[in-house]
Amino acid sequence: MTLLTAMATMLIAVGVARPLSYRFGRNAGYPIAALFLTALGLVLSGAPKVLDGGTVTGEWMWISSLDIALRLHLDGLSLVFSILVLGVGGLIMSYCARYLSEEYDHGRLYTLLALFATAMLGMVLSADLITLFVFFEITTLCSFFLIGGQGLHQARSATRAFVITASGGFALLGAVLLLWHTTGTTDLTAILADAETVSSSPYAPWIGGLIIYAAITKSAQFPVHFWLPDAMVALTPVSAYLHAATLVKAGIYVLMRFSELFADFWWWTAVLLTLGLITTAIGAVFALQQHDLKALLAYSTVSQLGWIVALIGVGTNEALGVAGLHSFSHALFKATLFMLVGVIDKEAGSRDIRELSGLYRVMPFTAVLTGLAAMSMAGLPPFLGFVSKEESYYAFLNLPGGWGWAVGTVAVASAAVTFAYSFRLLWGAFSGPTHQRGLYDAHWSFLVPAAVPAVAGLMLGIFVDYLNPLFDRSVQDTVLSADAYAGLSLLPTSVASPALWMSVATVVLGLALFLARGPVDRALKRLVLPVTGVQVYDAGYAGLLRFCDWIARPARSGALAPHVLWPLGAIAALGLAAAILGVGPAVDIPASRPQDWFVVSLTALAVLGLCLTRSRFGAVVMLGIVGFLIAGWFLLLGGVDLALTQMLVEILTVVVAVLVLRRLPDLFAPVGALRRGGAAVVAVVVGLCAGAATLVLTGRRDPTFAADWYVQETEEAAGGTNLVNSILVDFRGLDTFGEITVLAVAAVGLLALLRGEARPDEKARSMDLPGDRNVLSTISTILVPLIAAVALWLLWRGHYEPGGGFVAALVAALAVVIARLPRSADAPSRLRPAGLLAAGLIIAVAAGTLGLIQGSFLRPITGSIEIGPLYQAVTTSLIFDLGVFFAVLGLVAAALDRFTRGKVLSADLPDAAAGQPQPPDRETAESSGGESR
Repeated sequence: MTLLTAMATMLIAVGVARPLSYRFGRNAGYPIAALFLTALGLVLSGAPKVLDGGTVTGEWMWISSLDIALRLHLDGLSLVFSILVLGVGGLIMSYCARYLSEEYDHGRLYTLLALFATAMLGMVLSADLITLFVFFEITTLCSFFLIGGQGLHQARSATRAFVITASGGFALLGAVLLLWHTTGTTDLTAILADAETVSSSPYAPWIGGLIIYAAITKSAQFPVHFWLPDAMVALTPVSAYLHAATLVKAGIYVLMRFSELFADFWWWTAVLLTLGLITTAIGAVFALQQHDLKALLAYSTVSQLGWIVALIGVGTNEALGVAGLHSFSHALFKATLFMLVGVIDKEAGSRDIRELSGLYRVMPFTAVLTGLAAMSMAGLPPFLGFVSKEESYYAFLNLPGGWGWAVGTVAVASAAVTFAYSFRLLWGAFSGPTHQRGLYDAHWSFLVPAAVPAVAGLMLGIFVDYLNPLFDRSVQDTVLSADAYAGLSLLPTSVASPALWMSVATVVLGLALFLARGPVDRALKRLVLPVTGVQVYDAGYAGLLRFCDWIARPARSGALAPHVLWPLGAIAALGLAAAILGVGPAVDIPASRPQDWFVVSLTALAVLGLCLTRSRFGAVVMLGIVGFLIAGWFLLLGGVDLALTQMLVEILTVVVAVLVLRRLPDLFAPVGALRRGGAAVVAVVVGLCAGAATLVLTGRRDPTFAADWYVQETEEAAGGTNLVNSILVDFRGLDTFGEITVLAVAAVGLLALLRGEARPDEKARSMDLPGDRNVLSTISTILVPLIAAVALWLLWRGHYEPGGGFVAALVAALAVVIARLPRSADAPSRLRPAGLLAAGLIIAVAAGTLGLIQGSFLRPITGSIEIGPLYQAVTTSLIFDLGVFFAVLGLVAAALDRFTRGKVLSADLPDAAAGQPQPPDRETAESSGGESR
């Protein structure tokens, strides 16, 4: 329960972030930081067990039928990353309390940062593939909103980051599904323990490739590395947390977690080593080009991430151990540097090292802290960055296959450039004459969050031996072997150690690059690539938008034909292909009954009348007749629920159609004979294809296995005797929840598209005769309460007899229609569609949440009420049905109100495309000097 409590603590931080911001403003960062540290304490309470070789677990069942649960486990690897997520997160929250202005939207930032941290913690603790993927994607969404939180000028950068990292999310989803299919489980611990099954599967290359792609997009590796520097438009605290310590480490964690499955494949090593070395080299060179301190740190992060990916590619125990160590040390010095760059920017008003000079005289504490972090990044002893760099050299040299020296040479060159830009950062900001003598160090509360990781990088480097148990356990849980050890040490094994002399070469080369910074700068200034990653992305993105524009062009027409062309053409093409290829199961055509042919004959006559009439009202009547005949057919087949639903839908369809028709001409526009003939051919072909498909797919009268199961098990499993309603709100409740969400979205779209009030001449025409409204008012006074009572009765009994939330909402909608008849078309609706929709979704979510008591979302809880001789079975499905009721009623209310009174652009009317004259709008009338009036 410790891990679940830690997750609950982080969710509390998410929930209280905005209320605390209202109360304390930017200082809300301090109590939120306390919650982060509380969660860290809960995680660390399990550290002794982990370091002794055990694992701390926690589980909350999510979907029991699929064995999908919120499974959490804390082992050595997840412990390292949990410390980064919560420890650095707490420091960043404290930093925000001093960095943010009083006018900033603190609640939004704190909520998103807390939600992001919760998702990161959930990801590194996940012991289930599905929950790992869900948390992985939540981090992508949070980063999008955090990067774009400053306004529209950041939207493009946020979109680039989102598109690239979200594509990696799709890749991870593919890998998750293939792993599930291969192993038959989503339990991550079981999958990793059964590595042989995965490695021997023909899907192994696909799984590994998808995981690599997901990781390189998240961790900004070549060739998609450009999104991370581009994302530096975000606030400095966001950059410090997401792009130094957490988000970009998500890809690193995924690679390390799954490395045991693919470490024996040559392509895993080759791809990761190649991408990692290219990224670390180009990232370092680009960092040395920069004058903006934040941009320098961004490219430095790209380079350091490439270094870690290359270590994972090496795949040995030592390499994986030092990959974890370098992730840890990088988070410490890079979080410090980002925070201190924010301090410098706040105090000096610039991040450009060409405009900064001599700050060490006026900001000595900032200079000291920057020096500590920069020396750790440069890899100087005795800092933790030196230990991780030195151990990396050992790992690279021990690369199997004899490539160690080649890889080591690239590593030394990259590390030398890292040394150079580290001193460039320190020298450029703090050396030289002081131009801004009025500056001074920031308040201690502003500097402490940056000081903690800076000092930690020094102390942990000196006493690195105390980290051996943690990183030994980390590598053991990565490679699933108790014999693996990281073996970290500050001192080299001997004076003749190759790694020691590689470090010496790094310092010498780095100093040479720094001392020759003038010629180096001029050379780098001439180093201009013919095309950048951002330009390639933008060109591809623009091309994709043009392609989508071409695909969607027919949908922008006001005419009907372009909209139905694609779906009808697809049906016809599929039908003809099936007929030519002879695809489809053999079907025994069942014997028809006389009453079936009677309904078919009447339906054919109604369809014929529908095709021949020129009257819009007549077409609606004929279409309604077809619907009522189908409802009668359902009734003959014993489908009472279906028949009732069909009849109510037809009634409401006719009502809504009449409201629309009252705003349109009485007759259809005349159509040529050629067009009518073409439409007839299309109708016949599509009708035959659809009929044949219906016969092949559903043309049977025997009950299926699923039908038999529902008949036998529904009452016991769901507590209901109405099979249709039980299936909708119990067995397929999640589907129904998705459907009412779609209804709500459609209603919101209706309210948005037809927002505003139409001009009087555009509103529904009144057809009432004198005295009609008095009669209608009397009728509605009598009928509305009766119909409402019937709706409530159908809602109550729906789980046991024909009825339910959907049918009850349709009946209630009839009451709404009748209540509206006596009123003028100008009169606003007494119902608030948005409120009904919101109530429906909230009630449905609440009903689903109650199901968690029984172990999963939307699982019904059944019971009974007994009062004397009165007995009534009850179930929480009734609450869910109530949500369905409000959502459907909200949609109908939105349709009635907007189709009657909403403003419609003349270009959207179908007859506008047909060339019929339309009433002039206000702008046209005014521009013509009022003649149209």
